[in-house]
Parts: sequence; C-alpha cells; structure tokens
Amino acid sequence: MRLRSSGPIQWVPFVAAMLCSGILIVGLASTMPASAEAKRSSVSSRSARVSSSDGTTLPWRRVPAHSILLKELNSGRVLYEHESAKRLSPASLTKIMSALVILERGRLEDLVTVSPTAARAHKIHLRLKPGQVFRLEDLLKGMLIMSANDACLAAVEHVGGDEPQFVALMNAKANALGLSDTHFSNACGFDHPNHYSTAEDLARLSIIALEQPTFRQLVREERAIIMPINGTHAHVLHNTNRLLGRIPGVEGVKTGFTSKAGRCLIAKVSQNGNDLLLVILNSNRRWNTAMSLINYGLRTSDSIR
Repeated sequence: MRLRSSGPIQWVPFVAAMLCSGILIVGLASTMPASAEAKRSSVSSRSARVSSSDGTTLPWRRVPAHSILLKELNSGRVLYEHESAKRLSPASLTKIMSALVILERGRLEDLVTVSPTAARAHKIHLRLKPGQVFRLEDLLKGMLIMSANDACLAAVEHVGGDEPQFVALMNAKANALGLSDTHFSNACGFDHPNHYSTAEDLARLSIIALEQPTFRQLVREERAIIMPINGTHAHVLHNTNRLLGRIPGVEGVKTGFTSKAGRCLIAKVSQNGNDLLLVILNSNRRWNTAMSLINYGLRTSDSIR
C-alpha cells in the first residue's frame, strides 16, 4: 500500500471547507480528474489526514515535514511519502556519504592528526585541538554518533587530502550509485545552494551504507568514548538520535539540523520481521513525527503481510 499526501490546487478551498466542518477526507485524490490530479499543491498536501483501508491513521491534518519517505525494506513497499523527490538541504545526513567514502578509502587503524582547519569547524564539535592524533575509527564515531564537524573534517582531510578533493569523491560516488538528485559542496552538511539531496536518494544511500558492518554498528551505538593517542582528555559521545533506546528495534541511522535544512532524521527500525526505513526532511517536530510514522508503518506492515 502506497499513500501519497498530495492534491490539486483547485481543490484547496473545498478541502479547507470540509476540514473546517469536521469531515474527514479520505482518498480524495483518487476521485479527481486525471488532468487535475497532475497539478500538485503544497497547501492541500499539507492539510489532508492520511488513512489506510484498515482504519490506521496518522495523527495530523497537516504534514509536519517538507519531505517524508517511509519504506518497508523486505518488500520494498513505500508505505507513505510526501514530496520524497524534492531537492532539499540534507544537513548532517550528508555524513552518511562521507562515512561511506571514508570506509571505502581509509583504514580504521590509520592515525589522523587534527589540522587547524578541522579544529576550527563550526558546531556541533568536540573541541578537538590542532595536533591531536586520533584513530580514524574514533573520528568516525565522533561524526556518526555525535555528528561532530571537527571530527568529520579531520577524517575527510586525511582520506581525501583536503575537503574539496574529498567532496569530489563524494559526488563521484553519488553518480556511481545513481543518486541523480544529490550533489554535495562540503563533507559535513553545511547549507549551500549547490548542496542538496532528496528523501528518495537518501533512503537509497542509507540502505547501501547499512551494508557496511562498521557503519551499521556505529550508528546504533547510544554512547561511546574516544581519546587522542597523544593526550589524556576523553571525549564522551552521546548519540543525537533520541529514538535509540526508546523505541524497540531502532538501529540508527542519522540526524541533521541547519537553519535552512530544519530538523532531519533517517531511522532504521526492525520489529517482528518488519524492517522500516524512515526519512524526514525539515520537520519542526521531528521526534513526534518519527514515532507516529514508525508506529503507523509497523501497524500497516502487519496488516498487509
């Protein structure tokens, strides 16, 4: 079952009137003329309640994100989507690609010296100092668990020589994977007009990254401790993914936030034989939205198995 939250522009006044009168609109798009259905409206798509044939609903009348994709991985079914092909800023979800390139081209036991450029990285950061030396694996932990930008820059400079060369590797990888609506201008996820992706591309990227054992293990860790090999100050890492440890079966994957990208999340959940992948881009209430979609996805998967 694939549910889309979309609707034509000319139906907006009608939808608004029906909602104001307390009437629930279900399956509206399927009753529209084909010529009208081709026209999309962001207003109407954010004002219709979503309901499935078994009565399962999502608890909102306005879609609480700019883009959403919810998939059941075992079957490949899309359970829900909203503007999933729209190009948006991915924030630190970018680090999934950075980690994938690092894992393919670097060695976990490599010793990496933090450069002055990496140490000056903007928040979120671990306050790494120039000259500190870390194992590459520990820098990966910093960038994936805590989304630390200084750890990310130190790692990508080591693997790529410098950030621009590393970004070229990221874009080459995106092209090789067929991510045609993805382009990177930096390795950590800072906003830039030429830095974008889609929920569909990010879902595909996440599935590929989760095939890497090291990546799969790191993104599910709730906390970790790293320490420079030439120092004594330990860094305690707490995962930015609040779903870990709160919802059974959550196995990562990554959070992100910038002023332009808003609050973003990719979550992998495995429960009772169901494997869900959820991508949320630019949501003001990311955690409530994620929990509603995960519960909805699990109920829907059980009902149509």
